[in-house]
Amino acid sequence: MKKNIDSHIPYVTGKEIYYLKKVLKKKKFSGRGFFSKECEKIISNNYKKHEVLLTSSCTDALEMAAILLNIKAGDEVILPSYTFVSTANAFVLRGAKLIFIDTYNSHPCIDASQIEKKITKKTKCICIIHYASIACDMSQIVRICRKYKIKLVEDCANAMASFYKRKKLGLFGDLSTFSFHDTKNITSGEGGALLINNKKFVNRAKIILEKGTNRSDFLKGKINKYQWVDIGSSYALSEINCAFLYAQLKKENFITKKRISIYKYYFKSLIKFQNKNIFKLPYVPNYAKINGHCFYIVMNSKKEKSDLKKFMQDKGIQLSSHYECLHNSPFYKKKNRLKKLKNSEYFSDNLLRLPIYPDLKKNDLKKIVGNFNSYYQHKI
Repeated sequence: MKKNIDSHIPYVTGKEIYYLKKVLKKKKFSGRGFFSKECEKIISNNYKKHEVLLTSSCTDALEMAAILLNIKAGDEVILPSYTFVSTANAFVLRGAKLIFIDTYNSHPCIDASQIEKKITKKTKCICIIHYASIACDMSQIVRICRKYKIKLVEDCANAMASFYKRKKLGLFGDLSTFSFHDTKNITSGEGGALLINNKKFVNRAKIILEKGTNRSDFLKGKINKYQWVDIGSSYALSEINCAFLYAQLKKENFITKKRISIYKYYFKSLIKFQNKNIFKLPYVPNYAKINGHCFYIVMNSKKEKSDLKKFMQDKGIQLSSHYECLHNSPFYKKKNRLKKLKNSEYFSDNLLRLPIYPDLKKNDLKKIVGNFNSYYQHKI
């Protein structure tokens, strides 16, 4: 029977069941338990001991960020159009107006040189995403935020253990968010985290996480009973998910190294196609250090993309498209008009992701590259 190669398979370390049994034994399944605190401690230690709160998703962490920044109707939020809808929804739910910025033509991160001209008196924050774990130009973005006294949110859904120069992504924003969804390097099935680099947000973040109550102070014995003191929601990650995540975090270095090795194999094997202008490989600026989250190619046309994808699918290899531009989405276009964002639309139309996950075997990789060679044999 022919073996298919999926676009992604979540990695299992082998210790997940062991830790899940401990949860069953403790009989504490809701959030803010032992494993929640242990996971937060591990992440915090990796990020200069800044405050970390585990959430049910990166989407929830982004929504918490929008609440903490007091985003309200009429406020403007600058962000890329080439991103997942959660990045935008978090601010739309608070009534914000979205100001979309194009990507670079060389890679799908927000074009930092285009941000400053879009700033107005209504600009409340800038939210960036490090696409495929490729760092945005943080020196330029941080300079702009400081100049105009605008808060920065880093959407690091793709970028755990990635760097801008020698500094980890997630340490630049006032608030930063991470994802532990099935499709990410480190997973808990569903899950996320809010990293708080600005101390003034810490106490309120704990209240928002606990449905708008001061339950955190109650658990510490600071008050006799907890009350509703602010807006919030049920954002905490369950102990069951946290136990699974704990096993994953313990193997973060191994997972990252494995993914980077696959990324390098692809790059070395496929560079000849870029040299022949058949498609482009990822461009990673000198200031960026990736975590191997994603390996993509950019085709010259939608038809070439569709034809290659079908050929590979027939061979049992799944290649995946990625984001649709948010400024072209049915929801956004109902009430807004926006000129073309040429580069974002180019990536949306032409980008294909290759399988990349620790369980890919060498024979799988050889099969993938071999089928590229077969498909393009007349061109090389």
